[in-house]
Parts: sequence; structure tokens; C-alpha cells
Amino acid sequence: MSFSFQQNLDFIVCPFLFLTNTGTMNNVGAHYAMGLWRLQFSADDGHDVLYTNLIYYNKKLLISYNSTEEKFIGYTEEAMKIADVFNKNTYYLEEQKRTLENSMQYISETMKIVDAAVMDRTYKPQVRVFSTKTGSSDHPGILVCSAYSFYPKLLTLTWFRNEEEVTSGVTFTDEMSNGNWLYQKHSYLEYTPTAADHISCMVEHASLRTPKLYPWENFPESRRNKLIVGTGGLLLGLAFIIVGVVYYIKHMRGENGLQGAKGLCTHLPFVTTCP
Repeated sequence: MSFSFQQNLDFIVCPFLFLTNTGTMNNVGAHYAMGLWRLQFSADDGHDVLYTNLIYYNKKLLISYNSTEEKFIGYTEEAMKIADVFNKNTYYLEEQKRTLENSMQYISETMKIVDAAVMDRTYKPQVRVFSTKTGSSDHPGILVCSAYSFYPKLLTLTWFRNEEEVTSGVTFTDEMSNGNWLYQKHSYLEYTPTAADHISCMVEHASLRTPKLYPWENFPESRRNKLIVGTGGLLLGLAFIIVGVVYYIKHMRGENGLQGAKGLCTHLPFVTTCP
């Protein structure tokens, strides 16, 4: 079973910015407007592109057009009147359709240039293997193998239990775009934990000379942290005890002489050096 996620990329095609000034040489009283064409697509050939035309005035969106509804929409009372004029003018509507058709060719050519620019580059994946619980009593837990920030797109994740490949109870996602030309992918393994099992996730990618294994540490992180904190506290307490004993011995030596300290030392088995 696999899960597919669509890659969305905002592609700013033709922004323009202009201002009009009311007879002054500074920005006081100036008016700003901006038109923005935006293409959102997942296929490299642009056949699934969503085209929107956005018109802003003083940072406020006034009118928009999108290729799904194929009409202009106004967001203020005056803008609604302008949008109504555009929608009744077949020339404006046909012009938007021609822009959509041209953008498909533009996307296809642009993606070829981008692919050529980065095809020789590779980025090693950052991999994490961890466990998570499910609400189902039939499946006590799920192991997750996640690979992040890799390029090129193709990457393979394989589960191993005791050095044997696991194929049952495995689900995975397709490679998903991070939006910055890098990708991520995740694989899930349903498991019933046993102390004897050694589970690992193998990653195969163009950035790696050989496949790399990432073992799962079945000692929970919370318990490991508690053990570290407890051990640290025990050692710290023991250090205070030793310092206190040494101080007490020296104090007794000063008051009662060397013999008294020797007598105390014989009753402290954890002190290895007696005066």
C-alpha cells in the first residue's frame, strides 16, 4: 500500500509594479499597484497547471482570475463592477485562456532548464528511525523510517529484521517535494516488539556509494533519558559523600590526631586510602 502526495510549486511568472505620484517627487500621496501571474503545478509538462491572475492596489487584492472558474472576481464594490465588465468582454476571457496555454509550454521549457542545472548535484538524505504507537490493539506499534532533504528524487527504503528483508506489514509514501527542489520519503513497519529482534532500515540513493543501514534502537528514548539522569544524580551524590568523608577525616585528624582518623577509616569500607 502506498500514499501519494501532490507536489505544489508556486511559480511567479510575470510580476510588475508601478506607482503614480500626485505631482510630488517623494512617496507622499503615491499609489501602488501590482499585477501577478501565478502558476501552480505538479507535472513537469504543466498539463495540470492552475493559472491565477491577481491585481493588487495599495497591498489589497482587488480582482482575481483563475483558470478553474474561468472568470474574474472582484473583492470590493468598485472591483466587482470592473470584474463584471471583464467577464462580459470575450476578448479579456480569451486572453486569459491563451495565457494558460502559453504557460504550459513555458513550464515545460523552464523545467528542462532547471533539471539540466541540478542534474549533476546530489544531496544525501537525513535519516531517522523511530517508533510510534497506534490506537489499535491488534498493532501495538509502528516503526517509521524517514528520509529528508535528498536529491535526486528517486530513493528506496527497505526494512530488515535480523538481517532478513521484511515485506509484510510495510507501507510507504511516494517521494514528496519540500518545495526547495529537495525531497522526503517515509516508510512504516507494523511490528510486535521482542527483545531479540534487530530491526534496521536500509537507504539506497544516488548520493550514497553503497546502501546504508540505519538501526532502530529499541530502548525507548524516555527510559534512556531517565537512566542518564538517574546515573548522573547517583554519581553526583557519591561525589558529595566522598568529599564530605575526606573533609571529616581531615577535621578529625586535626582534633584527635592521626590515630583517631585511622580508627574512623576502618569503619568506612568505601574509602580506599587511610591516613
